This record gives sequence, structure tokens and C-alpha cells, in this order.
Amino acid sequence: MVSLDQPLPTGGAVRHTGPRDGDVVVALNGGRARPVPGDWSPSIEWLVRRLSARLPEVGFTEVRYRVKSWRRLDDCIEDGLAAVDAALEAGARRVAMLGFSMGGAVSLACAGQRPVRDVVALAPWIPRELDLAALRGSRVTVLHGSLDAAFPGVPALRPGHSLEGVQRMRALGVEATHTVITGGVHGVALRPLGILAPLPRAGEWLRLAHAGLARFADGG
Repeated sequence: MVSLDQPLPTGGAVRHTGPRDGDVVVALNGGRARPVPGDWSPSIEWLVRRLSARLPEVGFTEVRYRVKSWRRLDDCIEDGLAAVDAALEAGARRVAMLGFSMGGAVSLACAGQRPVRDVVALAPWIPRELDLAALRGSRVTVLHGSLDAAFPGVPALRPGHSLEGVQRMRALGVEATHTVITGGVHGVALRPLGILAPLPRAGEWLRLAHAGLARFADGG
């Protein structure tokens, strides 16, 4: 069952699915250039509904930023850190991060500042100012669609961008992998007319995200 929205002290909010007193995944949305009020990510929501059924022993905390914009990245990171702290205060024993697009940057930043064992980053933005060395001791699983940024005029991130980030992590001694999803685009699902609709290769995003988080749940 999904909880009612719960405010964070930063002005963001969270909602939770599943147990709170064991392993918890904090899940983070993408962003855009123009600052707009935060909302719930269709890609994250589509995945969480299915991941929570496959991993019933794991809790999932979705984050709604106060303002959703990569130009307000520091604020989004504050919201993410507040969500991790809230999960720990509620009884989480271990925390992992699941981040889409800008949420990948937020997830990596949070993992560098809190005791986070695993990060699963979906088509992540990995800006050069992030302190990737702080991720030593964490495992980072990066997934990226092969057709991301293939369509002019559609905001996206090429898979080579996240590969460069993974190579920087590896050079710093961080355990990181990079997998390209053939036929995948930027995102897992959309919400036209308020209904969640999967994008091409959504099932493969789900399979690989599940594999990364199952390893976290197994303690491996």
C-alpha cells in the first residue's frame, strides 16, 4: 500500500510503499531547465509499482522535490538527503538509491554524503562537479537507453555521457557498471491523461533495475 504524501522539512515530500524497518530504496525523479513545482515521476512510479511486488521485503520511498529543475540541483539534493534521513529515522536498516535522469545526479550526491550501499541510476545526468570519490564503498549500476538523445528536440542524455561518468568513477576506485538497453529511450514511462503508459523497452529497464536492487536486498 502506498502511504499518503508526507512533507519533508526542506519543503519536498515523500510517499512510501512497503516495509520501513529493513531495506529501503529512496527513488528520485528527473528535472528540467525551467524551475517548476515538483511532481511524482511516471518512470519511477511505474518501476516502483512493479519492483515492490517483486521485492516485497524492500520498502520504496519516492521523493517529490519542492522545485524540479537541474538549475536548482542543490535544493533537489537537500530534498534527497532529507528523504534518506527520514527513511533512517523511520527504521530503515540499509538504504539504496534509485534515480532517473537528474535523479541520478541527486542519488549519487546523496550516496556520497550518507551510508548508502547501492545506487541504480537510470539514464543519469552526472555533472562534473559531483564528488564521485565520495562514492568509494558504494556500488553504482548505470542503465541507459541506446536511443536516448537520438531524436532532435527531445530533452535527453546520450548514453556516452553516463559512460564517461562511470569511467571517472572507476578511475577513482568506485565499483561501477554501465549497461546500454538496446532500443531504450529517455525514460521508462509517461503519464498521458493521468494514466501510466510504458515506453519502449520498459520491461528491460525493469528487469535490470530489479537485478541491481535484488543484489542490494540480498546483502551481496
